[in-house]
Amino acid sequence: MELELRIPREDEYGAFGQAIASAHGGDLPAGLLDRIRPVTELDRCLIALDGAEVVGTAEAVRFSLTVPGGTLAAGGVTSVGVLPTHRRRGLLTRLMRRQLDDLHAWGEPLAVLWASEGGIYHRFGYGLASWNARIEAERDRFALRHPAEPEGGVRLVGHAEALELLPAVYDRVRVATPGFFARSALAWECVTLADDEHERQGAGPLCRAVLELDGRPEAYALYRVRRAWERGVPKSRLEVAEALATSPVAERELWRYLFGVDLMETLSSRRLAIDHPLFLLVQEPARLHLSVGDGLWLRLIDVAAALAGRGYAAAGTLRLGLTDAFCPWNEGTLTLEASPGGASVTPGGEPELVLDVSDLASIYLGGFTFAALARLGRVEERCPAALARADLLFRTDRNPWCPESF
Repeated sequence: MELELRIPREDEYGAFGQAIASAHGGDLPAGLLDRIRPVTELDRCLIALDGAEVVGTAEAVRFSLTVPGGTLAAGGVTSVGVLPTHRRRGLLTRLMRRQLDDLHAWGEPLAVLWASEGGIYHRFGYGLASWNARIEAERDRFALRHPAEPEGGVRLVGHAEALELLPAVYDRVRVATPGFFARSALAWECVTLADDEHERQGAGPLCRAVLELDGRPEAYALYRVRRAWERGVPKSRLEVAEALATSPVAERELWRYLFGVDLMETLSSRRLAIDHPLFLLVQEPARLHLSVGDGLWLRLIDVAAALAGRGYAAAGTLRLGLTDAFCPWNEGTLTLEASPGGASVTPGGEPELVLDVSDLASIYLGGFTFAALARLGRVEERCPAALARADLLFRTDRNPWCPESF
């Protein structure tokens, strides 16, 4: 039977949400759909219907994504799922085909996602664009490598004051960090600062800590405490949901505060940059128990627009030969004329480097280099010194990172 693929109606919003939960083997948390409805644009959602039953879903959230040297429109791909009863029939490919075609028609040159299974998205042209670090730290072994007198002060604030103070700190970090996306007031209210039982996952209420230096907010942390005691000894864990700072001093003082919360055995964070300052701030990095996994995956939907909208570390010319089996409009050679102040992209010329669009996606935000992928056989150098010139142009001062899954 041919399945119908279309945008859901308002009265199908509940079925859309239930299908997402069922596709991932879970229940739909009570009240979740009502909470996130204000930030859900139904005309950017897709459902696949078998008769009247919703059997597949996808969504592309409207993002303004930080890229090296600026921001670009991007689709934040989420809510992707196919019911177990309808897998292995090409339905996911149809959803991805329609979604990428829509994003292309809307003029959004990028798509980004967090992958539940990375192998799924390679075939649609996505490339791993950033790493994500996690820690499960031993609190009693925390010590700063270069101790300094504490500076500033930390306040625990309520929901309303957090809405007032935190976005400005976030935006100061966002504009300097590839992989961040702009948050609307509704996103802060309905997603980032949400504190219902679904978000708590058995832990305590959301704590909102603001660090002030000279009376100005310079860092914040959102965290919960998962309380536990064993034979009268505290075994609780402080779970950091998000911790951002605008300066080295603010970074040091924020983590000094977090590791100083009493009655905690461990401190965990599931979202840290791979080059996070914490790893060099402490005396014993091994006690952080660092683990690394994949972070953002990126898709170049319009390669020419994406390259023209990105900043570069130097001036120079580079001719790229691209293959793209899923979005053939990107195939061919592009000539990039780059400079720190801007770039232009034109078709044609003899390629100096040849690669697939998914590998260029890995390089695009600065998470990987042409040379690293060439060592894997993923980039072909056809002109001497083209690899070195490409890496000079695409060099970034910091690794890309996204602090929030979506």
